[in-house]
Amino acid sequence: MSAIPEEKVRQPVRLIKKYPNRRLYDTKTSSYITLVDVKQMVVKQEDFQVIDAKSGDDLTRQILLQIILEEESGGVPMFSSDLLSQMIRSYGSAMQGFMGTYLEKNVEAFQQLQKALQEQSQKIYGDNSRASQDLWAQFMNLQGPAMQSLMQSYMEQSQKVFQQFQEQMQGQARNMFTGFQFPGFPPQQGGPDKKP
Repeated sequence: MSAIPEEKVRQPVRLIKKYPNRRLYDTKTSSYITLVDVKQMVVKQEDFQVIDAKSGDDLTRQILLQIILEEESGGVPMFSSDLLSQMIRSYGSAMQGFMGTYLEKNVEAFQQLQKALQEQSQKIYGDNSRASQDLWAQFMNLQGPAMQSLMQSYMEQSQKVFQQFQEQMQGQARNMFTGFQFPGFPPQQGGPDKKP
């Protein structure tokens, strides 16, 4: 019987309880932890879930958003005000589901690119992490403007396609209801009440 590779063994989800006093309690270590500790779990790709100790509600997304807020507030922010405004505008619109999926897929692609580059640099430089980081920084300095231009053009094209789709749907809706008389509304142009 062959042993299961270590990376294939699924560890149980680490449970963290959030108490009304805003403290986080790690049930694995039986100790209180901070957001910095939770951030380290994310970096180490540990599976965890944060629940409200009283109600049992899942608070994982809320805690992750809190970590992002703290990261954005200190140091160099990752998101520009324009990007954040665009994201806020997507809430409640037909683009909301698309925007979340779009961002998720692009972040995954970026991480895969980063992983491939790190593996390649490890083959060249060995375990010298400083050389690997320098290589990644050089790559991003060269690719940054090109990637930004490519993403901007892609977003503009996506926006035009969505606008065309929206106009087409509105046109179809108008055509579908042409000829119907709605109480309290005047007869529509070209409807059955129009006299020759």
